[in-house]
Amino acid sequence: MHPIAFNLGPITVHWFGICIALAFLAGLWTATRRAPRAGISGELIADLVVPWLLLGGVLGARLLYIATYWRESFAGQPWTEVFMIQRGGLVYYGGLIGSSIAVILFARFKKLPLWKLADVLAPSIALGSMFGRLGCLMNGCCYGRSCELPWAIRFPESHSTQGLPVHPTQLYDALLNLALYLGLAWLYRRRKFDGQIFAMYLLCYAVTRSMVETFRGDYNDAHQHHGFTPAHLLSLGIFVAGVVLFFILRGRKPSAAPAK
Repeated sequence: MHPIAFNLGPITVHWFGICIALAFLAGLWTATRRAPRAGISGELIADLVVPWLLLGGVLGARLLYIATYWRESFAGQPWTEVFMIQRGGLVYYGGLIGSSIAVILFARFKKLPLWKLADVLAPSIALGSMFGRLGCLMNGCCYGRSCELPWAIRFPESHSTQGLPVHPTQLYDALLNLALYLGLAWLYRRRKFDGQIFAMYLLCYAVTRSMVETFRGDYNDAHQHHGFTPAHLLSLGIFVAGVVLFFILRGRKPSAAPAK
C-alpha cells in the first residue's frame, strides 16, 4: 500500500490517479487501433474518450460512491471532500453507467452506429478496469476479507485490516479483467452482429465481479443485504441487461459504417 507516488513541490501525485490515467490511455490506444475494423476512424474514438468518456465515467463513478457512502464519508464533512478523488472513492458501476450515457449522447451527436461503437470500446473497458484495480491496491481500498492462503497480502497495521492477511481482491479483479480483455479482443474479430461484444462484456463482467465480491472485506453491515453486497445486486441487473441486449441485437441487421 503506497498511496503517494511522488511530490512535485506542493503537488502530491497519488498512485490511484496515475493508474486511472493509465486506464484511459490504454483504453484509448487499443480502441483507436480496433475502430477501423468497424469503419470508424481513430480520431472519432479520441474525441469520444476526451472529454466525453473521461467526464461521464469519473462523474458517474463519483456520484454513485457519494450516494453509497454519504453517511460514512461525507455527512458533516467540508463540501470540498466531494472532489477529492485522488484519494480514491470511485464506484466502477457508476462509471460504467456514466460512460454509457456519454457514448449514447456522442453517437447521436456524431450520427455513429451505437452498437458498432460499443463493440469497439468493450474490450478496452476491461483493460482500463485492470489498471483501475491496481490503483485500488496501491490506495488500500476495495480490500478482501481475512484469510490464511499463501497468496494473502498484508496492509500496514494502521489500515482497516489491522495488518492481518487478506484476500488480494484487487489483484483477483485485475487478472480477471485482463483475461476478459484478451477474450473480448479475440471474439471481436469473429463477431456475428453489432452489439455482441458489448453484450458479452456485460455478461462476463457481471459474473467475474460477483465472484470477486464474495471475497471482499470492506463492506460494513449497513451495506450487506442478506450476504449480498451492493455490487452483487448491480451485477444481477447488468447480467440481465446483457442477456436482453444479446438476444435483441442478435436478430438485427448490421448497421452501415459511417461515412469517412
